[in-house]
Amino acid sequence: MKSNFGIAMAMLAGVAIGAIAVQGLHAQGAKLKAYSVSESEVLDASALAAYLPAARKAIDAAHGRALRTAAGRVVQIEGGPAPKSVGIVEWDSLDEAVAFYKSKAWTDLAPQREKAVKVAQRYVVEVEK
Repeated sequence: MKSNFGIAMAMLAGVAIGAIAVQGLHAQGAKLKAYSVSESEVLDASALAAYLPAARKAIDAAHGRALRTAAGRVVQIEGGPAPKSVGIVEWDSLDEAVAFYKSKAWTDLAPQREKAVKVAQRYVVEVEK
């Protein structure tokens, strides 16, 4: 009876140690999320209306999640003047975001984008651990 109890306790301890090890390994391999931010000014509202669905489709295909802020109000709180429009996209990692903005899908949208908006700046920010 005592040997069965000992075996059961040893198995339970092994499962617990294994679970902790797996959690630790998973945490080491986890990438940090990132957000791309685009500050821009609308040049042509009708061109923007045609461009946004195509851009959002390309972003979705690359596993980005557009926060749909392009037509939202921007309010200046500190520093210089606020941009006219801000687009924010959530990405699973900084590398994924950078790869998308260097991709053929994004490059192919450049002619439409240039008619619709003037981009002041675009950057990617990685979240903290």
